Amino acid sequence: MVVNWALTLGMEVVIASSSIDAGIGCWELQSGGEQLRYKSCVSPSHGLTSVGHRFLASSQITSSSSGSVLYWSWSKPHVEVRSFPAEPIRPLISNSQGTYIIGGGISGHIYFWEVTTGRLLKKWHAHYRGVTCLALSDDDSLLISGAEDGHVRVWSLFMIFDDVRREEARHLYEHSFSEHTLRVNDVVVGYGGCNAIVVSASEDRTCKVWSLSTGKLLRNIVFPTIIDAIALDPGEHVFYAGSRDGKIFIAALNVDCSSSSSYGMHIIGLLSDQSKAVTCLAFGLDGVTLISGSEDGMIRVWDTMTHNITRIFRHSKGPVNNILVVKQPDSFNSQVPSTKRRGSLIVPPLDKYLDSTDESKHVEAVIAYQETCNTPLDPSYISFHVMMNHIKEFQKQDSSAATEMDVERLKLECKRSVQMVNEWKKLYENLHQFCVNELLDGVQSGGTNGYCS
Repeated sequence: MVVNWALTLGMEVVIASSSIDAGIGCWELQSGGEQLRYKSCVSPSHGLTSVGHRFLASSQITSSSSGSVLYWSWSKPHVEVRSFPAEPIRPLISNSQGTYIIGGGISGHIYFWEVTTGRLLKKWHAHYRGVTCLALSDDDSLLISGAEDGHVRVWSLFMIFDDVRREEARHLYEHSFSEHTLRVNDVVVGYGGCNAIVVSASEDRTCKVWSLSTGKLLRNIVFPTIIDAIALDPGEHVFYAGSRDGKIFIAALNVDCSSSSSYGMHIIGLLSDQSKAVTCLAFGLDGVTLISGSEDGMIRVWDTMTHNITRIFRHSKGPVNNILVVKQPDSFNSQVPSTKRRGSLIVPPLDKYLDSTDESKHVEAVIAYQETCNTPLDPSYISFHVMMNHIKEFQKQDSSAATEMDVERLKLECKRSVQMVNEWKKLYENLHQFCVNELLDGVQSGGTNGYCS
């Protein structure tokens, strides 16, 4: 039986950016047709992300002291939202729901923003030198960062947002892997949340495999050249390592390999097309197709089963340094009415500074639908602050909805108060009965002892 993965998984698009002003290219993976090209993008490596499948975001570094974060909606080529953080941001990622954006600064700080409000929720000093790459675990609970200082660190977002634990802890990170001797170029995370593996690549020509559950180094693989990009096979049997000499090495994860390979221990094969340095790698949704970006401006689509190139896309000019593979947004579909694929963004820009008054606030989360989404979305987490803003807007309008909301809120508070009073009454009655029983038992015991004496 032949399965058409394109129909089963939905159409995929390949999105690629460059470190020079060549815009963002977008191609349909199966047909090869070019989609809309997004303008005015000069992204650093790891500086491009899809935010909840709703829009694109990219960090921009214009100088050593200034930078920005830009947003594009799917159906419009021009930048719609510009943000100017406190420092230039290099890596930029979003959680799977698209409710938060996380950026790594050139100073070593990590920034955590809420997308719906633009609020900077948290900022902390993560590394001694600039952050180079970021990755989230599959359950979005752990953040992994790599930096120019050679360290790979694991952060629990529960810890980051727990002020009590933060004050009690000696350090914020869960693990700090310091075995790399030079800059970390890339990190990827497997499946399994806190039990997953992490693979890191460094300028020291090694890739290291770590266990998140034990914090131990599982495997160290030395390559003949520097590795700039890695992609983990969905089955986690091997990983692919893109090198500066144009080769994509295949390294084993689960089996012990002898040093008979001419490339080194644990390296079991390679993909090669004599290109310039491989700068980025990404897997297609079928888990078989591997997409690579190169300094020669070419994007190559590989079949990892046959090791053959099945398609080549060409960026307009300059090197390719970021690749994303996502399901094709509805706004690309010409059959969707134009009113439904406007794709206009109404999210605000990201805050530049952390509001000091927010540090003392308890950050809560509720489940709600994101109104900024142009396509139906699953419920996602937004902060209590967002919900209160919606309530205030209703109140400003002096509408019946606000009155009804206040009435319902008061009814709910009254109901909770009555329940609490009844619970306290029941506790008091139980405590009173317990004390009476203890007193009677003591009297009876004393009387019995006196009679026997």
